[in-house]
Amino acid sequence: MSFADPQSITISAATTSLPRVSVGEDESEYQSADGLIRLTAQSAYGRRVRRVLRLDHSKVTPDPFIPAQNRKVSMSNYLVFDLPADAGYTSAEALAVYVGFKTQFTATSDLLITKLLGGES
Repeated sequence: MSFADPQSITISAATTSLPRVSVGEDESEYQSADGLIRLTAQSAYGRRVRRVLRLDHSKVTPDPFIPAQNRKVSMSNYLVFDLPADAGYTSAEALAVYVGFKTQFTATSDLLITKLLGGES
């Protein structure tokens, strides 16, 4: 089952629509019209169940070595849930762990993520 179509994301106060471009048995992909933003949701089943929500973002920027030319650069963010394949965690229990984690990294205006991006651990 896929998420609602389209998805949307707001980055730096700009909201971008992400219509679904691909759907498979355990994966859906949503992408901006210019192809610079892609959201992927997938599940993998094996000895453990892995659920991944991934955001890929690209932009065109001046090349630091050849300033007269531009180049495409990209980054990605992942959210991974790695769960036992059999019994162990209900969806509600996994959600409670996630909410605690999210509260930790969003506290004080995302200070923990700001520090992580600055190289702190």
